[in-house]
Amino acid sequence: MPLPLPLYLLAVAVFAMGTSEFMLAGLLPDIAADLGVTVGTAGTLTSAFALGMVVGAPLMAALARTWPPRSSLLAFLLVFLAAHVAGAVTTSFPVLFATRVLAAVANAGFLAVALTTAATLVPSDRKGRALAVLLSGTTVATVVGVPGGSVLGTLLGWRATFWAVAVLCLPAAVGVLRGIPARASAAPARSSVVATEAGRGTALLPELAQLRRPRLLLAMLLGALVNAATFGSFTFLAPVVTDTAGLDELWVSVALVLFGLGSFVGITAAGRLADRRPGLVVAAGGPPLLVGWIAMAVFAEHPAVLLALTFAQGALSFAVGATLITRVLYEAADAPTMAGSYATAALNVGAVVGPLTAGATLDTTLGDVGPMTASAALVALALLVLLALVVPARRGTVTTTATG
Repeated sequence: MPLPLPLYLLAVAVFAMGTSEFMLAGLLPDIAADLGVTVGTAGTLTSAFALGMVVGAPLMAALARTWPPRSSLLAFLLVFLAAHVAGAVTTSFPVLFATRVLAAVANAGFLAVALTTAATLVPSDRKGRALAVLLSGTTVATVVGVPGGSVLGTLLGWRATFWAVAVLCLPAAVGVLRGIPARASAAPARSSVVATEAGRGTALLPELAQLRRPRLLLAMLLGALVNAATFGSFTFLAPVVTDTAGLDELWVSVALVLFGLGSFVGITAAGRLADRRPGLVVAAGGPPLLVGWIAMAVFAEHPAVLLALTFAQGALSFAVGATLITRVLYEAADAPTMAGSYATAALNVGAVVGPLTAGATLDTTLGDVGPMTASAALVALALLVLLALVVPARRGTVTTTATG
């Protein structure tokens, strides 16, 4: 059965926002030089965006839970557009930092509502497919939007990329207006949207109480760790390509395209397994993801190997990460209006921790490959947490079987 059209229109808007979220990976050196800060300081813009997402996701979802989904999505999108216009014209790093936080809060609100809406547009056993389609907007952004922004920034300056994102918001807004019904009665898939509206009438405190559930918190923690590893290395990929591998600046765009293509492949494959076989995706993808980050640090001086590993790590990162975030939606099923915000917060806690952790390694003896080492450590921690929980659980099962 085909997925509903509004889901793909939401993905268009996520594409515009994903372009903004990831585009700094190719612009940090230029921003740093223009605004008179270090590359490490400029890298905090990524953490600023992620911090705004973490705070904004539950806050905006709670504020907008009684609003019609279309109104919420459109309002968040217009605020996002305005923040990019302000960022494009400022000459102050603190102001640019503030616009990134504001844009992130708007992005968080949009994504939280969109994730919840997407999950209710499909049958309950197809949440993984719906999430894969929605997040495909992000992966397409890494394939097309981010490299395109990098080229645009190289040719016309980093501010041109901010203007381009603002312009991208306009067709996305049209997509929201035309694709998302204003009221439940206007929706083709009436039962699912009615369920959404019913969910918006539930009390907030019981939904927040779901955060006490260990399984939900575990899914959020694991998703955050894997996403931290992804953002940690992705944010500082440009210096590795140009300085460590010795490639021309335009090769940064090639590396971003390869990462984006890999992420698209990974999230598409995982989307078909995340609903029924999440354990298989994590077990098969987790260890290679760890080894891949280590290999990138070791072989970063070899351009061909670096580029091949960039593709592979994009695929593995998004396959494992998206599967873990899908589990957040399943575990938060009793929080119909807040589940999307929990998933968004988990994603972006990682996006805060990752660049900060990775950036701290740049001034060590590891240099430009420090972020890859930090990413390996974060994935190793996630796998150790899983191992610590799975092994005792299996032993308990075996003991119960033997004594029974």
